[in-house]
Amino acid sequence: MRSDSSAITLFQRHSMLRVRQKKEWGEILTGFEMRNKYQVVGDDEQPLFFVGEVDGGLGGLLARLFLKAQRPFTLELKTPDGATLLRLKRPWRWWFAHLDIEDGAGQHLGSIQQRFAFFERLYEVHGPSGEVLATLRGPFFKPWTFLVELQGREVGKIQKQWSGFGKELFTAADNFGVSFGDIQDSRLRTLVVGATFLIDFVHFEKRD
Repeated sequence: MRSDSSAITLFQRHSMLRVRQKKEWGEILTGFEMRNKYQVVGDDEQPLFFVGEVDGGLGGLLARLFLKAQRPFTLELKTPDGATLLRLKRPWRWWFAHLDIEDGAGQHLGSIQQRFAFFERLYEVHGPSGEVLATLRGPFFKPWTFLVELQGREVGKIQKQWSGFGKELFTAADNFGVSFGDIQDSRLRTLVVGATFLIDFVHFEKRD
């Protein structure tokens, strides 16, 4: 992995990110699932980048209509001036969600792989060669929380955050806090950010 990656450098400068999903009124009023869009801000609440689901044409429309949160997707993370930092690709899987993460030039950075586990939600964070860098564990009694763990030790956290009664009730938009805590590896920070969007689709995306 290139150490001069713009996304990796950007994530290294912040101890926490906030991911805010954007919903349009057409989706709110009709209940029809449109393309997902997010804004990500840093410690200073300034926008760092915008995230959007790439249009898949008619196939993408049908996938959103019938597969809903289980649909395959491609998300692009772009800076405010339009430069692509990351590209997230979720292929179609019957079981155990998977996400491939690459930089704006198409270089593979790593992947996120869901694993089977009793009474918890479990993911592995893989590096570019398939090596396991960390695990993401969602405890049974903390349904809004995923812990980033290295050899069983918590080093970071992805947590869905309460966005207010009106927004939770009417928009079904999801907000997340991504805390890097003791994550020193800039590669892992980048992959954890990518994992946040897969977790949103798999566990929090509105299905009805």
